[in-house]
Amino acid sequence: MAPMSASVISRWFPFLAWPRPDASLLRGEFWAGLTVGLMLVPQGMAYAALAGMPVVTGIYASLLPAVVAALWGSSSRLSVGPTALTSLLIGASLNGLAEPGSTQWVALAAWLALLTGALQLLLGLMRFGWLLNLVTSPVLSGFTQAAALLILLSQLPALTGLQVPLATLAAHPGLEAFDLPGAAMGLGSIAALVLAKRWWPGFPAVIVVMGVAALVSHALGYAESGGAVVGTVPNGLPQLYWPGALPWSTLSALIMPVLVITLVSFLETASSAQIEHRDSGTRWNENQDLLAQGLAKISSGLCGSFATSSSFSRSAVNLYAGARSGWATLFACALVLVALLWLTPALHHVPQSVLAAVVVTAITGLIKPALLPQLWRISRAEALMGALTFIVTLAAAPNLYWGVLAGLVVNLSQFLYQRLHPRIIEVGLHPDGSLRDRHLWNLPPLAPRLLALRMDAELDFASASALERTLTERMADCPDLAHVCLFAQPINRIDVTGVETFARIMALVQRRGCTLHLSGIKLPVEQVLERAGVLVPGPRLCTYRTDTEAMNALQGIRSRPETA
Repeated sequence: MAPMSASVISRWFPFLAWPRPDASLLRGEFWAGLTVGLMLVPQGMAYAALAGMPVVTGIYASLLPAVVAALWGSSSRLSVGPTALTSLLIGASLNGLAEPGSTQWVALAAWLALLTGALQLLLGLMRFGWLLNLVTSPVLSGFTQAAALLILLSQLPALTGLQVPLATLAAHPGLEAFDLPGAAMGLGSIAALVLAKRWWPGFPAVIVVMGVAALVSHALGYAESGGAVVGTVPNGLPQLYWPGALPWSTLSALIMPVLVITLVSFLETASSAQIEHRDSGTRWNENQDLLAQGLAKISSGLCGSFATSSSFSRSAVNLYAGARSGWATLFACALVLVALLWLTPALHHVPQSVLAAVVVTAITGLIKPALLPQLWRISRAEALMGALTFIVTLAAAPNLYWGVLAGLVVNLSQFLYQRLHPRIIEVGLHPDGSLRDRHLWNLPPLAPRLLALRMDAELDFASASALERTLTERMADCPDLAHVCLFAQPINRIDVTGVETFARIMALVQRRGCTLHLSGIKLPVEQVLERAGVLVPGPRLCTYRTDTEAMNALQGIRSRPETA
């Protein structure tokens, strides 16, 4: 049996390409991993609460899934685990299907992880990473801005210690509706985290703030007085978990959330992976990362946890701390393992308001009010697309997937409109020697009794009718026309509809007694036309390999009369 090729081995076992560990490498990887690991535990707990899950499942999601993603991903320096956006989608998707934190809720969240993981795994195996291109930056930005705002609003009651439903707040004037010690610790944690991020960006402030808050809470007897704290967090490794059978009615309710979580979580991965590979000068293998992210989600579901993704902020910290390979991720996971085995009792007194502060501080970086004006200056159509996604996401809450779907539909509609209305210009010779839009630049015709057109698009089912319609209208406006020239350099593909349209164009030109000139036709297009039998040399068809050759021939028209 022939040995497996290096490409096959690297695809199934990409961790074999990691640099060989030595003292210098491991020292740097250890400190980078320690920095990220100190963020993983508090953020995992906070995002588990955001997803409506028991806080320990956030630690589970920070352990085995992170190891799996690092071992099998092409972007081994990404920090995989719970993220704010994915956690919000999970919580919003399961709203109304079960009680948050209940056994049924955990089972449904595990099914979401298993289904999204299986879908990503399938897409990676089929090498469908190109589907990522269906979501444009304005759509993703509009959805992210709306989701960040919803996350912020969802955390305000816990952050401020609100003890009554928000809808009845007006009936409880004064401060008695708030848990003042909890609010003080939550707001104080935000202030400490913001200052630490500004003055000590590499300092693991999250774990320090959470530890100090736990000490203060314990000293004040906050839990004993009825304050909302994390409570008992079970220690020990996660057990193999199977969520049980899923009824068809429930499965049908999870289909759209699965699709959106799959898409959004992989877009989160893409935003971090592209930065990593740009900095290292390597090519991003999106299909390999799809495989890794799918396996990570499946492992998370089998641990009784929820869907994971790549954290942009933690990945940035990992890169900033000097991580060079997946060894840093393994060190970070080792720290999470230590916390899970021996340190969970210390988390008992952490106030829920501090968990909310961790989420709020992490999410504020996603809120960018200046983004829409920037999009408006670049492209008004895409700015409106982003604004529509933003509005629909907010209006459809908690069914956030409608925002992504609305953005996708509008985006694809705009793309189809542009394909159906390609740019077709009448060509003139600019003083700088280039061929440009004759009417836009007020240029004279290239030659008398000549119509010279250029279509900047493929000649296929979408654009063919536009070219035929434009040519017919222009020829009707010029009854004494003798020559038609098509500058075909931009046409790099032709399909059956394009071939049929080209044949009709040739017939139209010949019925008018005109000569058709083809300039710069590409070899693949030429071969298709020849196989179809419509590109037959004759006295009424002239072809030129380059535009320069065509221009020399067309300029010669000025010096000779046209014969019938």
